[in-house]
Amino acid sequence: MRPDTSRWRASSFYDFIDRAGVDDLAWECLRRNRDYQNDYARLRRNKALDLPVPEEMETRWGLRFRGPAAPVRL
Repeated sequence: MRPDTSRWRASSFYDFIDRAGVDDLAWECLRRNRDYQNDYARLRRNKALDLPVPEEMETRWGLRFRGPAAPVRL
């Protein structure tokens, strides 16, 4: 789940930040977090994406939703 960093200097890639809410900004930071990526990959490997989030992960990340770790373009 290594992010594509080839265009990190392209300002158009970050235009959505101007319109993003707090929850969108929080998600952008979280999805780039290596520890979160590892936890998500472990759930995926264990085929547990459709199961409730383990309590340790829910507490660690403050999450209660399911879905792929992908950017949201506003």
